[in-house]
Amino acid sequence: MTDALDDGPFYHGTKAALQVGDLLTAGFRSNYRPEVVMNHIYFTALRDGAGLAAELAIGDGIPRVYRVEPTGPFEDDPNVTDKKFPGNPTRSFRSTEPLRILEEVDDWTRLTSEALQEWRERLAVLRAEPRGEIIN
Repeated sequence: MTDALDDGPFYHGTKAALQVGDLLTAGFRSNYRPEVVMNHIYFTALRDGAGLAAELAIGDGIPRVYRVEPTGPFEDDPNVTDKKFPGNPTRSFRSTEPLRILEEVDDWTRLTSEALQEWRERLAVLRAEPRGEIIN
């Protein structure tokens, strides 16, 4: 893994209720392919991108966005980097090392129920496609 060229701040979206100082680690099921246990923990430098991930996360909790700090090296997320646009416009990253929770943020843009449903439908289509594999 090489260091990504982004200084953050960084965010992680989830439905888990976490505390400052908690560590987020790899080893949990993917929100996009639940049959896959992830080898990495994912994060973004876009607050609203983390909000989207929080809204789409598996579980019944309320969507939450946390400002996080990588505790080790990280790389561009190969699941989005150079897939549709050159480079990493989503400023999405991943690491095998934990992310430390610095604070919960609440000034991210929530999706309308219609937009959230559209995203869920897109994910259902991706799950059904064999080319929708996750680079783990």
